[in-house]
Amino acid sequence: MKIVSLVRFIAAASPNCGDWLHALPIAACGLRFDDEAVRVVVGLRLGIILCVPHTCRCGTEVDARGLHGLTCKLAPGRIAKHQVGLLNDLVSRAFASASIPVTKEPVGLLRSDGKRPDGVTLVPLQSGKPLTWDVTVTHTLAASYLSSSAREAGAAAELAANRKSAKYADFPQSHLFQLIALETLGSMNSSTVSFFSDLSRRISTISGDIRESSYLFQRIAITIQRFNSVLFGDSFLPGDDFDF
Repeated sequence: MKIVSLVRFIAAASPNCGDWLHALPIAACGLRFDDEAVRVVVGLRLGIILCVPHTCRCGTEVDARGLHGLTCKLAPGRIAKHQVGLLNDLVSRAFASASIPVTKEPVGLLRSDGKRPDGVTLVPLQSGKPLTWDVTVTHTLAASYLSSSAREAGAAAELAANRKSAKYADFPQSHLFQLIALETLGSMNSSTVSFFSDLSRRISTISGDIRESSYLFQRIAITIQRFNSVLFGDSFLPGDDFDF
């Protein structure tokens, strides 16, 4: 438990991890949490008691901090896919705001496992090449990442990025590739931070608003935290009482 607390503290102190705390709660922009989501995401950040210990739908015993929901083998399959889809939409809209046309899940571009990347720009972005991207989200407090995350914020995202990048080893050299690796507690790998920072600068050039970087990172953080709340709630069996 000490190492979990250390990892949580390191993550909370890292840049961009708390961007969701600075977002104005504007429902029309998708930036507002309901009361239960606020309770859960704050509790996950602070490591406080969130629920009565119970049995997850997968049969695993869930402790009072409810972390199991973020890694449950039954829940994340469908929820994580939806999460990545919304984050991919967010990236696509950011490119659109920078007047860069894109298409999602491009036909004809395949990685080594036969799956398509999440998106590609339809014009050259750098060095005369279009850019393809892929989004992945990993749980900061997963047992396999704890030792690395205890040393440095964003370590889980770096490991996940390296592992997934291997699937793009044979990707066409005619395209640039960007792996967007995010963590449930809000940290990102270094290349993802650089990518979003550059994209937000391009948006600022179009809009004239120097705050575009803050807005983009806040939208990303809100999306991640909202799904943390959903995953937490999915550890309860249908019909369980959520009023603690």
